[in-house]
Amino acid sequence: MSGLKVGIVGGTGYTGVELLRLLLAHPGVELRAITSRKEAGLAVSELYSSLRGHTDLRFTTPDEAPLRDCDVVYFATPHGVAMQQARELLDAGVRIVDLAADFRLRDTALFERWYGMPHACPDILAEAAYGLPELNREAIRGARVVANPGCYPTTVQIGLAPLLRHGLVDPGHLIASCASGVSGAGRKAEIGYLYAEASDNFKAYGVKGHRHGPEIEQELRRLAGFADSDQRLRCVFLPHLVPMVRGMHSSLFARLNDAGQATDLQALFERFYADEPFVDVLPAASAPETRSVRGTNLLRVAVHRPQPDTVTVLVVQDNLTKGASGQAVQNMNLMFGLAETTGLQGIGLLP
Repeated sequence: MSGLKVGIVGGTGYTGVELLRLLLAHPGVELRAITSRKEAGLAVSELYSSLRGHTDLRFTTPDEAPLRDCDVVYFATPHGVAMQQARELLDAGVRIVDLAADFRLRDTALFERWYGMPHACPDILAEAAYGLPELNREAIRGARVVANPGCYPTTVQIGLAPLLRHGLVDPGHLIASCASGVSGAGRKAEIGYLYAEASDNFKAYGVKGHRHGPEIEQELRRLAGFADSDQRLRCVFLPHLVPMVRGMHSSLFARLNDAGQATDLQALFERFYADEPFVDVLPAASAPETRSVRGTNLLRVAVHRPQPDTVTVLVVQDNLTKGASGQAVQNMNLMFGLAETTGLQGIGLLP
């Protein structure tokens, strides 16, 4: 069946194969190209045996791939690639969803500081939409370029949005203690991610600062109605590595103000996300588990008040699906007027 013509740049990593898994089952998509310089000529199903029988595509070099003939191109590439190719594709009428960080940070100086490279197209950055549908849906609908959020920032924003939008917490004292499975580091051979290193272990990383930190603060400031540089909002963000393949758990802490202490927080969260198909607010006193969302585009959220002036929000997601490729498909659906849930209604894998 013909549908949206889709290309993927950089399809050999974990977000690339997750995109393939979702798009090959999407009823409104015709997958036209997937690129890899290293694996050019190799059948996709030879690299990923799970896709055997589902596609005859072979990897091609970016120069040979018919990307300009696509309706939308996904960049599942290292940071810095999408911004080099964006102008040519946009001039050809192709829309872009970037799963890297090229279009996330609106301040080019901040981008250069954290990613170590100058921004190649500040004008395109200025028009890009930040792709967290639950909080930025209308901007995504009309966008030519969508910046898919980072995995950690997705959980932190969903967890704190109801509190910041309603002005119920002290914005200067936010804490996000988050943990991800090893696939969040990407498909690469590094000592810290070897089985013997990561198994039976739990550790913090990025303690001096992590690239998702400025993204988190930028978007939380927007939620609170502050300017991007307003230092009244600060969030301490600390990521951890846990010995599992997929999954992310974020524990968020904030200090309630007088209005927050007088609010029924459970009811607030239930109302805020009542119409969101991919946010499940759990009953009071619940504790979400990462395995309950494995392979899905779903976030599960639980809100607690351990002390009268303190709120704790627990959020789980699959870092490769809602934290990356599933959210990218959700953005594509919005960009092209499809039902937002199309191709994303799978049930979590248990056990």
